[in-house]
This record gives sequence, structure tokens and C-alpha cells, in this order.
Amino acid sequence: MTRISKNEAVKILNSAPTLELGEAADTLRASLHPDSTVTFIVDRNINYTNVCVNECSFCCFFKKPDDPEAYLITDEELFKKIEETIACEGTQILLQGGLHPDLDLSFFTGLLRKIKDRFNKINIHGFSPPEICDIAKKSGLSIKETLAELKSAGLDSIPGGGAEILSDRVREAISPKKIKSGLWLDVMRQAHNLGMKTTATMMFGSVESVTDIVEHLDAVRTLQDETGGFTAFIPWTFQPGDSELGRKSEPATAVDYLRVLALSRVYLDNIRNIQVSWVTQGLKTAQVGLRFGANDFGSTMIEENVVRAAGVTYIVTKDDIIDAVKVTGFRPAQRDTFYNIIKRF
Repeated sequence: MTRISKNEAVKILNSAPTLELGEAADTLRASLHPDSTVTFIVDRNINYTNVCVNECSFCCFFKKPDDPEAYLITDEELFKKIEETIACEGTQILLQGGLHPDLDLSFFTGLLRKIKDRFNKINIHGFSPPEICDIAKKSGLSIKETLAELKSAGLDSIPGGGAEILSDRVREAISPKKIKSGLWLDVMRQAHNLGMKTTATMMFGSVESVTDIVEHLDAVRTLQDETGGFTAFIPWTFQPGDSELGRKSEPATAVDYLRVLALSRVYLDNIRNIQVSWVTQGLKTAQVGLRFGANDFGSTMIEENVVRAAGVTYIVTKDDIIDAVKVTGFRPAQRDTFYNIIKRF
């Protein structure tokens, strides 16, 4: 199939019939995954702090340093969460937090080493590009040097958080203190060049245009052409909650979500895995997403706090995911971070 251009993608998202777009994405999904396997991972999101100086207008999770509800995780709490994850056959922790003004590189390398000393087999999928840039700035090191230090201490892979929309016009409107799109991409480039795998995400449904969405997809596709380091792409919709941005924008619908999901599969011809977001969409829409180009059901998310802070509280167990995948006619399989199959069901 010929690669589609940005202009073609804009036209498709603006005017293609939804079912036809879904069918095209499903055909591409089937060509990449002909055995009808739909994967998922058992993991836990651990937010080491909720303190953040970025104060993004869409976020309901962050606290200012002097807020009475601000916290920094203790070693005891952290180890207990990881032990619980392993007891549930979890293979990964997603370790993320806000940009805490008092935490430097030594805190993060120490945290990583403490985890690996006790739980050497758990994959640490941690620290989004904004966090890594903040650590680098405080340490006086380059992005590459900072990533090398984190990798040496035990960081295995990097999540795609902090991308939102890779358009500086949009970023200025919704998160003016956050790193610009070029820096987000450079963190991922440097990580890939060090042999680290990462995911890419997109949060849409706020103030962006169709053109902004396509520009985001194109930036990810272009970097993937260069490095091949993205394992998966995860689009999800902005959850308004009681956020500042939520009071100014209309939320995306389930149809909006499915159309962007399908376009992601069609446009990102060099990324093998597209993930549904049951965390923001719920189980039923996620099931439909498996016919709109997705081949991965994401994580069981034994714990999730950021979306929950916006008032979205879908709870899904491992068995729920297995049943949901089977009902839609696919074959569920538990995977690890790097899409190696651990167990089929």
C-alpha cells in the first residue's frame, strides 16, 4: 500500500465515512497481525510524586509543592506496590511523576537502583520526556548523558507521556511551561540511539485542529523512519474533569476517538502496534477499537491515578480483558514490554 501524505490524511479525517475508515484500518491491522492475536500487559502505574511545576491546564493530578495533598513516595510504599504487581503476574511498572523542584538526577538513579536490587526482573518503563529534560537541566548534563545515566541505573524503556499534541501552537495554549515538541522528539531520538525502546502517545480532543493531529502523526512517523525505536502508538482523548482546560473545551466523542485511532493505524505504517485506551474510553469502545486498527489492549493497570483524578474510573481486570478480546473474535495473549508473548489464553 502506498504511504499516505499529510494532505491525504487531513482529507480522510475530515470527510471519510467512519465505517470505511475503520475497514481500511482493520485490513492493515490484519496484514500486520494475521493470526488475530490481541496482546496486553500486566503492569502498574506508580506515580512517585504528584508535585509538578508545569501546571498544565488539562491536568487534575498535579499539586503545588506547598499543597497539603502533595506527596513523595516512600521506599516502603514503592516496594509494596511492586510486590503486589509481581504477585499479579505483572512484568512491568510504569514509573512517572510530576516535575518536582527538589528532585535531581541522584534521586532518580538511586530510585532505579533500589528497585533493581530488590526486583531485578521487573521492567522499569519510566520517566516521560518532560521529566527527563527536567532531570537533565538540573544535572547540567545533556539529554544523551542523562539518559545514559538513567539506563545504567536500571531504566529499561520510556513511555510516550508528555506528548499531548506535537504542535507548539497547541502546547502554548494548553501547557505553556512544558517542553516544546522538538525537545520531546529529541529525547525519544536520543533514547532510541542508545538502544532503548519507547512508546509514543497523543492526547487529542481539546483545542487542536485536524491538521495538528496529522502533524503529530507525521512527526512520530518521521522519527520512526529514522530510528525504528517506537514499539507502539497510543492515542487517547483528553478527559476534562474539573481541569482549567476542561471548562473551556468540548470533549471528544467515542466516534472521534475511533476515527483518530483508525487514522493512526493507516498513517503509521512503520509502527507495528496500535493500542486502544480502555482507561479513557471504557471496555466497549475499546472492543470496537480492535476493528478500527488496534491490535493491543494496553495494560491491566493495577493502579492508575492521573486519569482517575479527572473523574474517569473505569476498572478492568486481567480476566475482563481476556474475555473482552475473546468476545470480539480475537485471540488474547499476555505480552511483555517489548511485545514478546508470555502466555496465550
